[in-house]
Amino acid sequence: FFSRVISPVMATASSWRGADVLAVDDFDESMVREVFETAAAMKRMVAAKGGSDVLRGRVLANVFYEPSTRTMCSFDAAMKRLGGQVVSVSESTSSAKKGETLEDTVRCLECYCDAMVLRHPQVGTAARAAAAARKPILNAGD
Repeated sequence: FFSRVISPVMATASSWRGADVLAVDDFDESMVREVFETAAAMKRMVAAKGGSDVLRGRVLANVFYEPSTRTMCSFDAAMKRLGGQVVSVSESTSSAKKGETLEDTVRCLECYCDAMVLRHPQVGTAARAAAAARKPILNAGD
């Protein structure tokens, strides 16, 4: 959903719509260029206006199974600067403590959000989450 609303550059990129972002290796040169062009446009927008409401009514789930300050806060701040809301889940606040599987957590959370950011210490977890989810998963480190 981000690609449809953030910038004209990414709005034309049909390959981004509803797509998971799991690994840097999945990006070709044109995709990397789009990311940097969009980031530059967003930086200018924040400097000029402080933010936007293009993601009003949208919710991002920040799902962090390991401590993070910069990564979690950057996704949180970006979503809020674009007018969206954030639901934050950590290992200590999720039902993973009671034995809930990652797949069950993802299927539950996608009922409340439009996309999920996932950070997990175990390699391959983002791909597992993406296989279970209908909503986009953005890998913030696994």
